[in-house]
Amino acid sequence: MNRSVRSVATSLAVGFAVYFAARAVWWTVQPTAPLLMVAAILLYLVVVVTTVLLEAPTGPQLPRWWGVVAVVVAAVIPVMASESLSHAHRTAPFATWYIGALGLLAVVCIVRRRAIAGWLVLAALTVSSAACIGPLVALELGLVGSMMWTVVAQLLVLFWDRAVHDTEHLADIQQAVSAWHATQLVRQRERRVRVKYALAVAGPVLTRTVAARGLLTDDDRLEARLAEGRLRDELRGASLLNDAVREAIQQARLRGAAVTVFDEGGLDELDEDRRAEIRDELARVLTSAEAGRVIIRAARDPQTAVTVVGRSGSGDSSDEDSVGLWHEIPRERVTDPAGDS
Repeated sequence: MNRSVRSVATSLAVGFAVYFAARAVWWTVQPTAPLLMVAAILLYLVVVVTTVLLEAPTGPQLPRWWGVVAVVVAAVIPVMASESLSHAHRTAPFATWYIGALGLLAVVCIVRRRAIAGWLVLAALTVSSAACIGPLVALELGLVGSMMWTVVAQLLVLFWDRAVHDTEHLADIQQAVSAWHATQLVRQRERRVRVKYALAVAGPVLTRTVAARGLLTDDDRLEARLAEGRLRDELRGASLLNDAVREAIQQARLRGAAVTVFDEGGLDELDEDRRAEIRDELARVLTSAEAGRVIIRAARDPQTAVTVVGRSGSGDSSDEDSVGLWHEIPRERVTDPAGDS
């Protein structure tokens, strides 16, 4: 409940409490025990105003112990008010002020998120008023209205909580949609960058190939092979690449090595700083690699982000290749005992 709504509800509750207290002191018949009547009025005012204004660590919810106090007071006040008057005057308009007043107390308890206390206040009021003036008379003089107030208050609280829940749910959906939209924008921008890069890499080679009618020199064939490898890297492992990694892969291919890049989500859910560190480490590993075949794989693993395997390629098949390089880059930053990462 926001501050403005709570202020209005507080003002209404206090205003009705004062109204019932003023009605109680508008005596048309002198009470036989006026001090007992005044004590009942003052007790009611203290309890209802405290119930309205009492702050709790749990927010709008009323402290449980104060709910017990409200129930006890709801059982006591009708007896005090009735005992202050003679039996013939207990049904006078001013004498039954407590019926509406304690109905208000039940409503306040429900609004303060103590529904059980509110219904117990209504039950105590019903039992006490029926014992003092009779059940039918109590119903005729306002008990039905207090019951209706309590029911309406309970329904309003339920509807309010449902509305708040739905609003929060819609806000979460809106945030998710905004995040998805932002992700799509980033992906669109990345795709435009990839297309631009592809045109920049493959465009000149294709232009020369068409101009030469497919009759390429050895240098042109080498450049075409390198361009094909760069495009394949961009498609298969874009998140693993930066300028340093691209240059290291290019140099390895110029040395005659076959480099394959596979990105299977190994860098997902890592922050950009850690991704940059992984790319820099990958570039250093590739720069010093001397294997004939290099496989770079970023698999979904809880511990390892990137695995680099280098094979000699001396055997007749890949199964006979000897592993000359094996390097794993962890997902989390590793800190040595000296404190350096």
